[in-house]
Amino acid sequence: MAADVGSGSVVPANRGRRPTVDDEKLVFETTKGVEPIMSFDEMGIKDGLLRGIYQYGFEKPSAIQQRAVLPIIQGRDVIAQAQSGTGKTSMIALTVCQMVDTSSREVQALILSPTRELATQTEKVILAIGDYISIQAHACIGGKSVGEDIRKLEYGVHVVSGTPGRVCDMIKRLTLRTRAIKLLVLDESDEMLSRGFKDQIYDVYRYLPPELQVVLISATLPNEILEITSKFMTDPVRILVKRDELTLEGIKQFFVAVEREEWKFDTLCDLYDTLTITQAVIFCNTKKKVDWLTEKMRSNNFTVSAMHGDMPQKERDAIMAEFRSGTTRVLITTDVWARGLDVQQVSLVINYDLPNNRELYIHRIGRSGRFGRKGVAINFVKSDDIKILRDIEQYYSTQIDEMPMNVADLI
Repeated sequence: MAADVGSGSVVPANRGRRPTVDDEKLVFETTKGVEPIMSFDEMGIKDGLLRGIYQYGFEKPSAIQQRAVLPIIQGRDVIAQAQSGTGKTSMIALTVCQMVDTSSREVQALILSPTRELATQTEKVILAIGDYISIQAHACIGGKSVGEDIRKLEYGVHVVSGTPGRVCDMIKRLTLRTRAIKLLVLDESDEMLSRGFKDQIYDVYRYLPPELQVVLISATLPNEILEITSKFMTDPVRILVKRDELTLEGIKQFFVAVEREEWKFDTLCDLYDTLTITQAVIFCNTKKKVDWLTEKMRSNNFTVSAMHGDMPQKERDAIMAEFRSGTTRVLITTDVWARGLDVQQVSLVINYDLPNNRELYIHRIGRSGRFGRKGVAINFVKSDDIKILRDIEQYYSTQIDEMPMNVADLI
């Protein structure tokens, strides 16, 4: 039976059978019936939290927030799909702050993310918008001091935002007590489940109370995930967008044809002045390539920063801080950076290598043009990459044109 949300109805989960493309269309069309709530004031949010939201700079809810906040606050299980840069992290922060009872010092909400940076970003937004209602949150992530985690958790926090490995560890040490947790959020779940976190997530889930509310958030929802959801979600409200609505409006996409791999470097050097007008992120497919390109750029007297998953956490934090503050203008990285990190000034993304899978394309180019701002994405395409590029175009029903000479004017 379909459940009512507002005056519209939504389709229940397809338990036990693979959703078809038609199901997805149906889900999307039907979910349009979930009445959007056009302002934060009408969502029944605590006064102090409203203050925090406006103070943080939000004026009106984004499309996904208009549809997903209410069902989550009402305690429903929710599968929310929205493109990068549409306010998923702030939606998580908002709903978590609304649902927490601050008179108790126990952990009541747990948010799991695939990268340490995203977990930290979520913690920051929760603390910022929850400032007036005294929300205590802590990021439990690998690479940071275990002692600090233990101290913070013993002191008592309302919300934990973390990566699966460290959260699992804290639960097993009995430092992260789970008895009062009423909400589990899996952020970027497609990435979580494809990264081999599946066992850890199930492990964490085992320790959580049976009456748990589960919210699953992602820019892409492959069928495998929709199947997994049937195992630990009850009649979820689905807020999905069709794939062709995922292309990011406001982002101009171009390609530069390079016959050979070694030509990419010269092309990048030619573009360097254009990169530094704004801030740019350059994506490579491997850590080795990031190190190689960084070294080569520096030896040619170009100033660049680099970041990937093999670096110590302290170094990753320092590089992120420099890039956020605008001290460094060009960041070379792997897909560890492709999700969820909002640096306001990034309006140019370069795919030095085309991504290994189509889903990653949207996450990468979503670094630019966030929340309706303009952005430019440039793809370096070797002759044997043409097929991949056409495949991306078809998959997202978008058009990627050859880069014009005046690309700097478009940024």
